[in-house]
Amino acid sequence: MGTGGNFGHNTAIGPVRFILRGDALGHDTAGKRLRAAVDNGNGGFVTRGFYAKDQGHAELPLRDNPVYGKPRMINPSHNPSQAPDRPLRLGTRRSPLAMAQAEETRARLCAAHGWPESAVELCPQVASGDRIQDRPLAEIGGKALWTKELDAALLHGEIDFAVHSMKDVETIRPAEITIAAVLPRADVRDVLVGAASIAAIPPGAKVGTSAPRRAAQMLHARPDLHIVSFRGNVATRLAKLQVGEADVTLLAAAGLQRLGETGVGHVLPADEWLPAPAQGAIGIECLAARADVCALLAAIDHGPTHAAIRAERALLTGLGGTCHSPIAVLTTAEGDDLVLRAALFSPDGALRVEDSARFAASDTATPLDLARRLLASAPEGIAAYFHGG
Repeated sequence: MGTGGNFGHNTAIGPVRFILRGDALGHDTAGKRLRAAVDNGNGGFVTRGFYAKDQGHAELPLRDNPVYGKPRMINPSHNPSQAPDRPLRLGTRRSPLAMAQAEETRARLCAAHGWPESAVELCPQVASGDRIQDRPLAEIGGKALWTKELDAALLHGEIDFAVHSMKDVETIRPAEITIAAVLPRADVRDVLVGAASIAAIPPGAKVGTSAPRRAAQMLHARPDLHIVSFRGNVATRLAKLQVGEADVTLLAAAGLQRLGETGVGHVLPADEWLPAPAQGAIGIECLAARADVCALLAAIDHGPTHAAIRAERALLTGLGGTCHSPIAVLTTAEGDDLVLRAALFSPDGALRVEDSARFAASDTATPLDLARRLLASAPEGIAAYFHGG
């Protein structure tokens, strides 16, 4: 694409709508409208408003998510329950994507119980990970930077439950907090922005990413490429790409689709480019002691997705990885079983090991066994970045 490239006329990217950082959100009198900058097709940008709740709450069509899930819409409850005496407080990060996920969670919960939207109040917070944008997360505290403010709000009784992108949630969570529900999984795939395929990336090009997995996978496939640190939300990363800080970048398809950005980039086949653990899944946490909240959230828990996420997180526990550990995972359903495929990389992409396992969805031991097998076969250049076994 090159410095100053025009997204509006780049066939590898397509039309792009830019969503501003969470701390730049604007609100109208209804309190829900968010400012966005939109590519006008001529290399410039105009602003418009959108409503996160209007981005839709349908699960992704099967054609957009070939490896997981079925098309399905939210169905309102035919047996509405009494709305809570006071609005339930749903904690969320303030970024546009997090707000869209919170709106989806509220819509599903209210539909499941037959409540009005006012029964659930959104409580946005700015996470440390959103405030600190100039360094990779692995250098400044890892995934806890996405969760610690919401964890504190839960523990202090300031919110009743919290919504998270499950790929951003640490493997080991506080004992007082439980994952009470997981919504139906969206598209697990990555999207390549700036080139039509991995092979089509120009030799020696710069790849913008701060994710160890994506960096290692890219270097494994294309050792001629150069990795440059690239952090920020969707809008920030696409803006950095346009001004030439990198030639290509990678984004999660699920995040783009939840923001309505379906025309961006090219999706990478999940069986060739394994996603991150728990990618595409939205989780809702509450205090384990709040049996009342757990019972309410059970109505929106998607059992197949929850089982897959539980298996992937069990694998992470067995591997003992850190934010510096490149791990890629793909879970698919075959009948009543899950098939878990995992690959570990050295950070420079030179080394790779892969293994898989098939097991019943209720089986929590096999993912741990798979982790042990992977570590046993891993050379030192990989094993040094894991502490399981």
